[in-house]
Amino acid sequence: MSTPSQSADRLRIVLVGTQHPGNIGSAARAMKTMGLTRLVLVAPEKSPNVESYALAAGADDVLAAAVVVPTLAEAVADCRLVLGCTARSRRVALEELLPRDGAARAVGEARSGGEVALVFGRERTGLDNDELQLCHAAVHIPANPDYSSLNLAAAVQVLSYELRLGLLEGQPAAPAEPAGERDLPATHAQLEGFFGQLGETLDAIDFHKGRAPESAMRKLRRLFLRADLDVREVRLLRGILADAERMAMLAGRNRGERDD
Repeated sequence: MSTPSQSADRLRIVLVGTQHPGNIGSAARAMKTMGLTRLVLVAPEKSPNVESYALAAGADDVLAAAVVVPTLAEAVADCRLVLGCTARSRRVALEELLPRDGAARAVGEARSGGEVALVFGRERTGLDNDELQLCHAAVHIPANPDYSSLNLAAAVQVLSYELRLGLLEGQPAAPAEPAGERDLPATHAQLEGFFGQLGETLDAIDFHKGRAPESAMRKLRRLFLRADLDVREVRLLRGILADAERMAMLAGRNRGERDD
């Protein structure tokens, strides 16, 4: 079993499209008070500045080490678990977790060696639907419904605190069967590659038959994410899709020859 420090090193806080540099500094401070150090910024409107460092209040090392990337997909490409910390969404159906449950799942994954991301959206608008599609589950803070506006750094503090509690509990991860290299869990990037190929294959075989593909793809995403695919399984599924695309291409070519 990994130590709390080792597990914490596999947990990253991801801030998407942050509008106010001061909030980045305050989030870094919230993280450091709970022993978290990995901060990723996705396309912030403004880079960390003097205000950021002032509000970091001693968490300068977390802020200085922050990684800046252009897209959320890049920020979570190597992750086994991605939790979107967001208000409830009616358009993207995700499993909803309370902060303590989300933190327990995150810590459990980190203890077993997986990389984990907790993703926070923009101050005013949160995460958009495309970004939510990249998450495995949503974490919802049950704030006062009459005044549910929660500052970004405050939300980071709540989740960081729950992660801290989970790390300090020191409960061993559930024993897992020994796995060879080929049986490692699929990374987020590998799953996204599979989903991209799946969408292309469904188009090639005219699965949607003129209907909008978004609804079917959302359901298929949820189905395969629940399956918790490993590397070998993703490779097998992509091989099946490649053959299906090849057969669709041959069928189209044969129809063209008959029409001639």
